[in-house]
Amino acid sequence: MSDASDNFIYVTERKLPYATFDADNHLYETTDALTKFLPKKYEGVVKYVEVNGRTRLALRDKISNYIPNPTFERVAVPGGWGMTADNQGEAQVGAKTGIKPKVMPGIDAFFDPEPRYKLMTEMGIDRTLLWPTLASVLEERVADAPDVVVAVVHALNQWMHEHWSYVFADAIYSTPIISLAAGVGPALQELEYIHERGAKLFLLRVAPVPTWEGRKSFALEEFDPFWAEVERLGLIVGQHTGDAGYTRYSNEWDGITDETLPFRANGSGAFHLMMSPKSNADDAFASIIGHGLATRFPGLKFMPVEFNARWIRPFVARMREAYEHSPVLFDEDPFEVFKRNVYIHIFHEPDPKDLIENWELPADRLMWGSDFPHPEGLGDPLGYVEVLEGLDPHDQELIMGGTLRAALGITD
Repeated sequence: MSDASDNFIYVTERKLPYATFDADNHLYETTDALTKFLPKKYEGVVKYVEVNGRTRLALRDKISNYIPNPTFERVAVPGGWGMTADNQGEAQVGAKTGIKPKVMPGIDAFFDPEPRYKLMTEMGIDRTLLWPTLASVLEERVADAPDVVVAVVHALNQWMHEHWSYVFADAIYSTPIISLAAGVGPALQELEYIHERGAKLFLLRVAPVPTWEGRKSFALEEFDPFWAEVERLGLIVGQHTGDAGYTRYSNEWDGITDETLPFRANGSGAFHLMMSPKSNADDAFASIIGHGLATRFPGLKFMPVEFNARWIRPFVARMREAYEHSPVLFDEDPFEVFKRNVYIHIFHEPDPKDLIENWELPADRLMWGSDFPHPEGLGDPLGYVEVLEGLDPHDQELIMGGTLRAALGITD
């Protein structure tokens, strides 16, 4: 691994007049991240195997191509798909454009906290949330074995705490994972584990929980003892995009049984252009609000991250229409619940002023996040401030860091 400046160009002279807090940075896991603390009972569940000269990840001896290079020895250049402040919402990624991002060696700052903190400082990022990358492959691929899910999740959380800590230098806030797959009891144990070690938030998969009894929403009342404790402790519920298993719905129409592959549409392109939209973010918040979770626990803070901002306006419109047509079905106005309980990463949003002025979403619920160092993110993270020109300066400061600081209870 080598120095960052040898491999990609980043802006060092951009300095903002307020503290910045990036809602979406990623770590790249080392090859022992899922196995170092895995109990012997589950030895062999996670393997790295060689296939035609390339290393692949295998879960319970089934090879996954979801992460094409799970060792991260070579990775796409940050921002390699061309998302910039000038083309927010216009550029598309991966196979949709035919653009192949340049690759580079994985550098220390992608794997370890000290060099990452140094790189953040050089880039003008004061604080960041740090999300795992490889972990997104896990839960859907072992959905029929909740005990395996919980065991690997706990092993990863142990590794994350040892390797990164959950809060490094009051600057890097890592996001351990909690799964409800094995029930409330194990989830409460994991919640206690991460809270005792200083975690400020956790990652919950944005999908129905694959339990022993089948898939079901995490917002159902049977999980309320867990949510009561989350509310009491004040931890934020992070909800990062990943494999929710939703492509099975379109795969069935195409007759495809392969796994989900990010940035790649299997089957007929024409079919995919015309099929109904399938959004796990929409469904998750329809459940959080419609099943009453956010009403039963009004102090919960949900934080959807890296879902393209295109989902926001249609969902707000549906909430308003539903309440207007059938208010008797709701204990509270769903849009008011949404504004109270949800902090939104406006990922690749070209017009945040429109969200504030025309869609009535307050700036203190909107957050910037760069998705650094992923190729679909911003190579120049602070470049997003250019999109905020024309907003009230206070609203700019909220989006670039103030909203997230307040959500985490950081006062400086």
